[in-house]
Amino acid sequence: MRGTGDVQTLAGKGREVFGLCVNCHSMAAGDHRSGPSLRDVVGRRAGSAARFARYSPAMRNAGIVWSPENLDSFLRKPARFLPGNIMVFAGISSARERTDLIIYLTEAKPDERNAPGSSVLKRADLKQAGPETRITTITYCGDAYNVVTALGVAHRFWEFNLRFKTDGTSKGPPPGAPALIQSGSSGDRAYAVFAAPEEISAFVERVCPPAGERR
Repeated sequence: MRGTGDVQTLAGKGREVFGLCVNCHSMAAGDHRSGPSLRDVVGRRAGSAARFARYSPAMRNAGIVWSPENLDSFLRKPARFLPGNIMVFAGISSARERTDLIIYLTEAKPDERNAPGSSVLKRADLKQAGPETRITTITYCGDAYNVVTALGVAHRFWEFNLRFKTDGTSKGPPPGAPALIQSGSSGDRAYAVFAAPEEISAFVERVCPPAGERR
């Protein structure tokens, strides 16, 4: 049996191990990413996180509870423990790291947000997007998009470098007011984020200048 101090120490080590998980998971309740939030995962039935719709059939129908023992087996070799699941993660070979991580998942404080190194995944609140981010028009011609923000600034992107995304969460943009998020270090790539998928085709307009004005 471990004392309280030992548990806190191991939970702290497990918080560091959780850095392996932050690309897909959060410890904030209801904050689902590629994978579901892991808040209160210990003792939860597999495939049952509220408002997470991306479970594989294998996970949804697994019929298991995430006990420490099941978590340990799953974290060691996810594909072997639950064939057909779609989590793209090879596993954690170190038994000590798995134990520390499970203790962290069990003992994390209610106000725990994310593990170290996860700040890059903190999404901006696009409902509060300023005029430099709020998109007013998107036009398309040839292989290029022209995106104009509420400040009147035009951004041109090669079609392959502008990605269209949707965010229907509380942090997503308001309906009809998509937001532009720069993603390339050279300013040549970006995301246009909409409130719903049906807005995308309705918002983008094909407009080409007369042939003599193209360049």
